[in-house]
Amino acid sequence: MKIKVAPSLLSADFSCLDREIKKVERAGADLLHIDVMDGHFVPNITIGPAVVKCIRKVTKLALDVHLMIENPQEYIDRFADAGSDMITVHIETVSKNTLRAIGRKLRAKGIKFGVSLNPGTPLAKIKPVLGLVDFILIMSVNPGFGGQEFIAGVLPKIKQLRALFKGDIAVDGGINDKTAKLAVRAGANVLAAGSYIFSAKDKVRAIERIRNA
Repeated sequence: MKIKVAPSLLSADFSCLDREIKKVERAGADLLHIDVMDGHFVPNITIGPAVVKCIRKVTKLALDVHLMIENPQEYIDRFADAGSDMITVHIETVSKNTLRAIGRKLRAKGIKFGVSLNPGTPLAKIKPVLGLVDFILIMSVNPGFGGQEFIAGVLPKIKQLRALFKGDIAVDGGINDKTAKLAVRAGANVLAAGSYIFSAKDKVRAIERIRNA
């Protein structure tokens, strides 16, 4: 499967976000990963639909909006209307029926739907819903903050998931040229990387190193 690189805007300089986005767009990014945090499901607060709407105006890249929030079903319409191309919710925050309802709503709007799980959540938790989603996001750090180290213990989970799921498998957290190689070997094909890309002087090279892992 094609390896896709998704710079995570959590590590961008928000004082010049449009320029940061243009830099990674020109450097060859495949899509943008946007972390939405509510201070409840994770111990941090980031951005909301208004910022996503502004981001939509400055790039043609697909926007992968990762909702690390409680009760995501209450905000789906707002993030969809803001210009999201992909929306991910956490399996820890929704029931199977809620997940099914969100999926129907997003597909009617032409938006891809994904489900994510934290490092400590067993793969068995998402097995019953694999047929309801377009892609899976495996967290390789405990969500809430950027710049954390990759948790190698998720690699067997990625490998087991690839044996069950034929769609895109994304990995988010601690991704660099070395950990990307481990994730791809395990079966991932979408790599969300924040600080490794945005702190690099040569963003073209940083993205190429991840993609060629």
